Amino acid sequence: MMKSFLRLAAGCLLGVAMQVSAVELKPGHPDVYPVKEGDTLWDISNAFLSDPWLWPELWHVNPQINNPHLIYPGDLIKLVYINGKPGLTVERGPMVFKKGDTVKLTPQVRSEPLASVIPAIPLEHIQSFLRNNRVLTEEEIDSSPYILAGDEDHIVMGLGDYMYARHSDGWEEPHQSYGVYRKGPAYIDPETEELLGFAALDLGMARFESSEDEVARFKVTNSNEDIRPNDRLIPTEERKVDSIFYPKAPSDEVNGVILHVFSGVRNIGQYDVVVLNWGSRDGATIGDVLAVHTKGPVVKDRITQELVKLPDERRGILMVFRTFEKVSYGLILRTEAPLKVGDVVKNPS
Repeated sequence: MMKSFLRLAAGCLLGVAMQVSAVELKPGHPDVYPVKEGDTLWDISNAFLSDPWLWPELWHVNPQINNPHLIYPGDLIKLVYINGKPGLTVERGPMVFKKGDTVKLTPQVRSEPLASVIPAIPLEHIQSFLRNNRVLTEEEIDSSPYILAGDEDHIVMGLGDYMYARHSDGWEEPHQSYGVYRKGPAYIDPETEELLGFAALDLGMARFESSEDEVARFKVTNSNEDIRPNDRLIPTEERKVDSIFYPKAPSDEVNGVILHVFSGVRNIGQYDVVVLNWGSRDGATIGDVLAVHTKGPVVKDRITQELVKLPDERRGILMVFRTFEKVSYGLILRTEAPLKVGDVVKNPS
């Protein structure tokens, strides 16, 4: 289980009560919020704040609580006022155990599996995107080994099957494990028309067995979808998987666009994963929270006969959870109306 289940973003939660002039409590907010299994920090922030990413500005450390940045099901989040300013604090509730949990109890310290700590966002929607899908250049894809066929000339391969791949550079120093990918859609900037990269869609994993000249034999060790001839083999990526998030407003001005949605739907909704034309070269960092705006239509002024563009309308919120050089992945956290490819992303306030 990922480390984000083991610890939460201390920077998102810790700190003494800060200046809160910019923080707006949500109308009808609770005074006490009982933390439930399945909650996320975003859920809790959203219960109290109009702008959930401003959570750290309301957090008040309770010195009597061990590891106050760890919040568990059963805890009570309370709204308090310190020197006339609002803050949030936690009151430990009864320990909640799952079947099979092992716990250690001492007279003074609450101890339970850290995996039960609530995460910052619903991780089940992004797990596969954290490790698998990639964004590659056309050259990277076209120069990679490709599948010829399976054993007995099979054209569809799955878990446990053997298959053959060809590499024009040969197999003098092969990797032991390769990811199997299929070339997906091109990501093109709608304004500059720059090719930002291609989606490399994760199909599974394959283990190198043997080779002769340009052809090598592989065994499929993991399969998410059917593997077919012309699919590509790319060495497994060695990188740190970022799975601890610090939701925050970007430090620089952002003006980007949604290029693609992975669910393949026309209307983008909550917890869909989208691709933005805003990458690390543009200043994108993991945890950036962005507002999604639908572009305002162009209408005709019937008095002056001029064409006038109406303002963009804010429709949702997303958080960046993985960055590439020229694009990034974002998770839709809130929608006020259906979103779509082509909608604009901007700073949240």
